[in-house]
Amino acid sequence: MSEIIDNRAQRVRQLKEIIKHLHAGKPAGEVKAQLEQVVRATDYSEVVAMEQELLAEGMPVEELRSMCDLHSQVTRDLLVAPPPRTVPPGHPVDTFRRENEALRGVLLRMRIARKDIEAMPEAADCSRKLFEWRQAYNELMDVEKHYQRKEHCLFPALEAHGITGPPKVMWAKHDDTRALLKELGNALKQPETRAGAWKLLSATAGAVAEDSVEEMIYKEENILLPMALGALTEEDWAVIFHASPRYGWCLVEPQTGYTPPDTATPAPASGGIQLPTGNVSIEQLTALFNTLPFDLTFVDAGDRVAFFSEGPQRVFARSRAVLGRKVQHCHPPKSVDVVDRIVGDFRAGRQNVAEFWINFLGRFVHIRYLAVRDEQGQYLGTLEVTQDIGPIRALEGERRLLEYDSPEVSAS
Repeated sequence: MSEIIDNRAQRVRQLKEIIKHLHAGKPAGEVKAQLEQVVRATDYSEVVAMEQELLAEGMPVEELRSMCDLHSQVTRDLLVAPPPRTVPPGHPVDTFRRENEALRGVLLRMRIARKDIEAMPEAADCSRKLFEWRQAYNELMDVEKHYQRKEHCLFPALEAHGITGPPKVMWAKHDDTRALLKELGNALKQPETRAGAWKLLSATAGAVAEDSVEEMIYKEENILLPMALGALTEEDWAVIFHASPRYGWCLVEPQTGYTPPDTATPAPASGGIQLPTGNVSIEQLTALFNTLPFDLTFVDAGDRVAFFSEGPQRVFARSRAVLGRKVQHCHPPKSVDVVDRIVGDFRAGRQNVAEFWINFLGRFVHIRYLAVRDEQGQYLGTLEVTQDIGPIRALEGERRLLEYDSPEVSAS
């Protein structure tokens, strides 16, 4: 056993050192030949271990991301993939695999349509093939749901098991693919119908976007999913299963057949409050409410003020003496009928939201009243959300680079 472990560690070291030559600018063909002579064969776990070690040694994620397609190119013929592990229909891995199969079908249709356009005479009308290309592209954009489930459901589970490198690199590659698809989508909007106007786009942006999606499918099925099946527990998969629907499905719906195990709710931290999405201490929760860039006031089902946040820049002043007071008594007599109507409509289920916006002491204030209900729709109370939205209304253009609006805060 120790000999097997030592051999594996040696292969990972060799793999890492040779891949460093690739990063240093050595041609991919030479690196591949060197790997074939020294490493002979490897598997997904050794490729993952190699990338993890490079990150641990300080290689920036961006550099690893920019080179990972070349990693795949030079290691693909050496990769010994185990037989795909069988999972029940409807298991998250089964759904990822079925989505990948559907994506391959869409990619094939895209490729056929644009290749047909490339084969047409310059002056030919390519409207029909262009329609097929655009239609397949629109279907391909469903891949966003696939990527989001990986990023927000699968990656956190891997990171909890200490597997941090592959998720970082793959998320960055998702963003690369998104940018390529966006560029292609913008180009496909032009009204030109002559084949000659599309040939260059087809051979460049079209092909590159397809290759990027296809490369992600390869990495997912040969590295990511086998690694996840080897590392994650049944409880992990249950959490992924339950979290997935909020992000949606890509081209196909999950099958039935997988029954996830019950997952126990983790015990709250000492003195904390357990919520469905985590636990926080009273101190953290208080600070969180007081940090929100808007004011909250909650009126319970008995029309009494039960809670309000105490941020430093509240729009409307609140005294703790208001707690337990009837909400109708907190408003001037002339507006009580409006309060009664809102609460009555919420309680009866006729409405869920009431909004107002006013000018108040030089601020443009947005006030929302939201009905709060339990999972069965039973009325629990009304939440008032108040915010000075003047600064938001004044925003123009975009800000994509970090820029602080306030002076630096000195450390205490």
